[in-house]
Amino acid sequence: MTNEFIHYEKISRATWQSLHRKTTPPLTEEELDSIKSFNDQISLQDVTDIYLPLAHLIQIYKRSKEDLAFSKGIFLQRESKSQPFIIGISGSVAVGKSTTSRLLQILLSRIFPEASVELVTTDGFLYPNSILNERNILNRKGFPESYDMESLLDFLDQLKNGQDVDIPVYSHEIYDIVPDKTQRVQAADFVIVEGINVFQTPHNSRLYITDFFDFSIYVDAAVEDIESWYLDRFLKLLSFAQDDPNNYYYRFTQQPISEVKDFAHQVWTSINLTNLQNYIEPTRNRAEVILHKSKNHEIDEIYLKK
Repeated sequence: MTNEFIHYEKISRATWQSLHRKTTPPLTEEELDSIKSFNDQISLQDVTDIYLPLAHLIQIYKRSKEDLAFSKGIFLQRESKSQPFIIGISGSVAVGKSTTSRLLQILLSRIFPEASVELVTTDGFLYPNSILNERNILNRKGFPESYDMESLLDFLDQLKNGQDVDIPVYSHEIYDIVPDKTQRVQAADFVIVEGINVFQTPHNSRLYITDFFDFSIYVDAAVEDIESWYLDRFLKLLSFAQDDPNNYYYRFTQQPISEVKDFAHQVWTSINLTNLQNYIEPTRNRAEVILHKSKNHEIDEIYLKK
């Protein structure tokens, strides 16, 4: 084990799946297909082997948090207020964070039928393209300076205080924040916050975003595998855009495929790989659990913080 994983216990898939009694996955094959990203691969076997034990672990953390809040309430001689259990999910572009987040949302809502489960992506906290252009950093979209991190911190703080919050909405189709559109996020029993930046520290802030998380997951894979998945996803996005001139990817459908592949590779190398190596991967050890994916998208190793 390398030094970067020294604070983690490495668990094989075979060992991990034995940590939870075998049960039928609480969702169908069709439901699973409907939530997975179109270039991701995940099976009901993965749900049984990986995600049900993970949901069980989250259950343990939630119970522990509630017990601590109850004990603190007794110590302070006042009733403890109910707070959302916030789960942060990070990892590279194209590594499968969205699929993991949507799957956990379904599993938690089925395992806790009385509980409400909200899912938020931090894309909504990107500055609009107009501001990025103004600051001459549109080509650094996704890098730390392209996010309104103070607003993200305020949002998490309001959630922790039990308030419902309206946040901006980002569209990958128009590659920008959608004007005059918001998402109402309730201070639910569970709130999943997913994004490449959720373990990062805002500039000039004494707060870590992770300070607000009760549980955190980093989805990991070899760099060459993530690159392959990114390029595959980029090309597949063109098929969704070919009949929609308003779609950001439509312009690529009018170009020779060799040029498109060269452009996608250049974007990966100059933007996504740089962002991953300099800003995303260095935050990996802030996660409670690291899910490592192999070349075929299967999770082969799990790292649990000691």
